Order: sequence, then C-alpha cells, then structure tokens
Amino acid sequence: MDTSLPKIDQFLAALDSAVADGSFVRLALRLPFGTDETLKSIDVKPATIREQLKLSFTFHHQTRDLVQNHPPAGAIGQLRRLMEKDFRQAFLFTTAFDLQFDSQGKSPRLKQSEPTSKAPATLSHDRAKARPIPAAGKAWLTELGVTGADGQVLKAAGDKFRQINRYVEILGPLLKAIPEGKLNRVVDMGAGKGYLTFAVADYLKQNLGRSAEVVGVEFRDDLVRFCNDTANAIGIGNLSFEQGTIENFDSAGADVLIALHACDTATDDAIAKGIAAGSELIVVAPCCHKQIRREIETSNHGNALDFLMKHGIFVERQAEMVTDAMRAMILEHFGYSTKVFEFISDVHTPKNVLIVATKTKRGKDAAQLRKLAEAKEFFGIRRHYLEDAVGL
Repeated sequence: MDTSLPKIDQFLAALDSAVADGSFVRLALRLPFGTDETLKSIDVKPATIREQLKLSFTFHHQTRDLVQNHPPAGAIGQLRRLMEKDFRQAFLFTTAFDLQFDSQGKSPRLKQSEPTSKAPATLSHDRAKARPIPAAGKAWLTELGVTGADGQVLKAAGDKFRQINRYVEILGPLLKAIPEGKLNRVVDMGAGKGYLTFAVADYLKQNLGRSAEVVGVEFRDDLVRFCNDTANAIGIGNLSFEQGTIENFDSAGADVLIALHACDTATDDAIAKGIAAGSELIVVAPCCHKQIRREIETSNHGNALDFLMKHGIFVERQAEMVTDAMRAMILEHFGYSTKVFEFISDVHTPKNVLIVATKTKRGKDAAQLRKLAEAKEFFGIRRHYLEDAVGL
C-alpha cells in the first residue's frame, strides 16, 4: 500500500487490488451525512452477473432497499463520490486483512486489522429462493406450461410462477391453521386453467400432509377436461374439476372457498356460497366492480367527494374500494374476520387485491349492517348485490 497517497486513495487502491486478486469479500459504508436523509447505509459485494464480475451495491433506505450493479472500474469511482459526500466510514473486508476508513475529525484515518473472514466471497448473484411450490419436480407445472421438461421456469411464465407462489405463501398459513377435522374440502370457483387449484392440492398433500379434497369449478368444458386429464395423468388423487357456474354450483361442505378474478358480481356469488356453506376460510380476488360503479354514477346523490367523482378514473377506483369494503362488512356481519390487501405487485397483474375472511364467530354482528347502511347512504347506493345474494 502506497502510504504517500491520500487515505481515501489508499483505501480504494486496496479495494481495487482485492477485487483483482479475488480476495475481496465485502464492503460497508456507514455513518451517513449526505443530503439524502433516507439513505442509512450501503453494502457492496462481488457478484457474477451474465458471466461478468460486478460489484453489487445495496442502498439501504429508511423504507426500502435499492440494488445497483457496476463493473469494478465504475464501482471505484462511485465509491469515491459516496465516501467524499455521503458517508464518514467505510469498511473493507478481504481474506487477507480488514481495512477501516474514517473521515471523522480533522483528517481521514486508516486502520488495518486481521481479516474477519478468510473464506472467499460467494459470487452467485441469483440465490435460489425457497418457495412453497418449487419449479423442479412438479409435473403439473410443466403440463400447464409454466416450466419446461428440465424443470426450469419458462421465460414467458415467470410472472405466473411468482403469482402462484405468492398465492400459496398467503394461503399456506391460513390452511395450516384450520383444524384437521375442519379441512376436508376446498372449492376453487372459476378455476380457469387450474394454476392455483393444482398448487393448493399439491401444497396440502406435500407440504401440510392433509388429505383434503380439492375441487375446481369451471364453466368452460374444454378446460375442465384438460385439467381432469392432467390431474389423472400425473396421479394427483385429491384433485378433480367440475363443469358449472359459480351461481349454480352446490357449495355444501366447502370448508375453504376460493374465487380468483371472478368478474363483478360473480365474486359476490362466490362469497355468498362460502357464507352459506359456513366455510372456515373464504378467499377472493375481485375482478371488475361494475355494479357499485353504476350505483354511484346514477344516484345523483351529492356528497363531500363530488370533487373526485367528476373524474372517471377516480370513480372507478372509488367503486373498487367501496365495493370491497362493503363485502368485508357483510362478511364480518356473518362472523368472519376480514383482511383486504394487495397480494402481488401490479407490475405482475392489475388484479391485485385479495379479500381474506376467516370464520371466528358463529353469531351475527348487527353493528356491521348499521355501518353498511351508513356507507350506502353516503355514496347514494341503493343495494349491494351481495346483500341480495346472502338474503339481507
């Protein structure tokens, strides 16, 4: 190390040398003093990305992390700017030594010490993420066009694979919490091609060791035949599909009722079926909210939100929130504890709101109906379709 150089140059030269000879483990920037008050720290590690060595920066902000990857030469320049303008301390960890840079006080200081880690850094950038439904070894994922014969996720199906796993990440703990004797039948209304239906059946059997029957209900007969043929060919014995509509399907005995992206009032029909069956768990991802939007638009009922309601896009968003909030109130009236939340980024799908209702009471909560009446009065809504579907 050339001690005639300024301390920051000595530090960066040591980093450059460690990267070149493969001894670099990681680097940390601490004690921020820059203009960005949300930036708390930065960690840097080596990574091989597309067969090229990069330095991967993780910027730790107050509420989020951001990652940037730079070639070593560019990374050195980036670190110089950060050490001069944003952080007072930098820690370099190599397999040969540790080096601390500190710019607090009158002049910068360097301190070298024995290495914290003598093991070389792991250069893998893409760590295998533990998923409830792994890609490898799942024949049904291949049959449904999510993975290839080699068990790798197909490029065009990446979003679908993440969406399947996100659903199961949410459903898994909820299913596990249902007592053994109360989880005998799961019904997936509007199953479509059966992505989630297969996933739930697989997860119940392989991860939870439950023998519950899983039934997918789908109107399109060709999809029903395809899904049944696939389940039979693979040998998934706890899974079957039936042709029918949500409105006409007999949901008796459904301990868990799922309906994903059932359009407009079909979501209400599914909720009503779950309530009628006394389901322990009802999970719906609504799609379209036309009924309540029409009620709001035709009511001519002025309120404090008129300044919003003159804009169509705000009417649409308001209708979505009002529709789903009223659904939650009606579910709570029938003894369900409800949560409404975004289950996956709208980068993957715009239909990203999930209503989860867990049976917690056997009686009815009249207070929820009073709240419902007040909400209807405020927005000028005559009836919510779900009221009629459940006989209120």
